[in-house]
Amino acid sequence: MTTTQDSRVNSGYGPAGAPPTADEVRGSSVGELLRQVTTDLSTLMRQEVELAKAEIRQEGRRAGKAAGLFGGAGFGGYMVALFLSIALWAGLSNVLDAGWAALIVAVIWGAIAAVLYSMAKKNAQRVRGLARTSDSLQRIPDALKPHPEGVTR
Repeated sequence: MTTTQDSRVNSGYGPAGAPPTADEVRGSSVGELLRQVTTDLSTLMRQEVELAKAEIRQEGRRAGKAAGLFGGAGFGGYMVALFLSIALWAGLSNVLDAGWAALIVAVIWGAIAAVLYSMAKKNAQRVRGLARTSDSLQRIPDALKPHPEGVTR
């Protein structure tokens, strides 16, 4: 094996990142090939972990925003219950003025709660989980299976 072939096999790939040719693989020892496979698997797993971390950060932000909006909708719902209770109390005890004012405030809080809820629901639907990571992890077993065509030439 020439020095050029030896350096390409040792680095795992030929010029411009091309996989080694059949002649380069045939000229390599089993130990070199196993080292190359182990290095490639290690690199692949590190890349998959980094992808999972990035997806978790991205989806975590979306989930946090949705949770905040759901919290706002919950507070709006609390305010509706509070002002409806006050409106009913004031309307029964003081048949007109104060009760109508409290009812108007309650209707406004109901509208705010409805808007916050719809925004929260849209944000929650965008949370996808770890879609890209699970897709690429499912392809790993296929990459480890022997292929009938062998090594590329």
